[in-house]
Amino acid sequence: MMPPALRTASHTASAWWRQHWQALPQRERLLVSVALGVLALALLWWVALQPALTTLRNAPAQRQALDLQLQRMRQLQAQATAMRSTLQPLPPLAREDAQRALEAAVRQQFGNAARLTLSADAATLNLSGVSGQALAQWLAQARIEARSRPTEARLERQANGSWKGQMTLSLPGTAPAR
Repeated sequence: MMPPALRTASHTASAWWRQHWQALPQRERLLVSVALGVLALALLWWVALQPALTTLRNAPAQRQALDLQLQRMRQLQAQATAMRSTLQPLPPLAREDAQRALEAAVRQQFGNAARLTLSADAATLNLSGVSGQALAQWLAQARIEARSRPTEARLERQANGSWKGQMTLSLPGTAPAR
């Protein structure tokens, strides 16, 4: 409830404005009404219409950006699904079959740029001037076809971008050296 002093002050102010409004000539009342209408329209524009129109104007570009982002996310999802499927345990492979697969992969990927030495529990690969892409492809091939994984690598990148060094791989049925 409003205190009587405020009620009286509010009533007095309202009465003063009404009296002042009535005292204005008709032309001035019309101009003040038009000015108040213009202010109300400007306020309506800045508060309600302009933000909504800006949102509508920017919506197609934002939708396109979101569609591209969704497409990229779906590509990443497909990639992750494919990677997950390759991580399934591979069926066991006999040591002799693994050794043959490694030798074939070395000949296929590196030719004379690499030499493979086999021992009872591991395989050692000596590289000289091998491209990074060929090395990556060979590692994937060695993992899938020979069921072997690198346990130690001492590789050095040469000035021309090729790799040289030595890599030791575990063969099926042997635990990697820790």
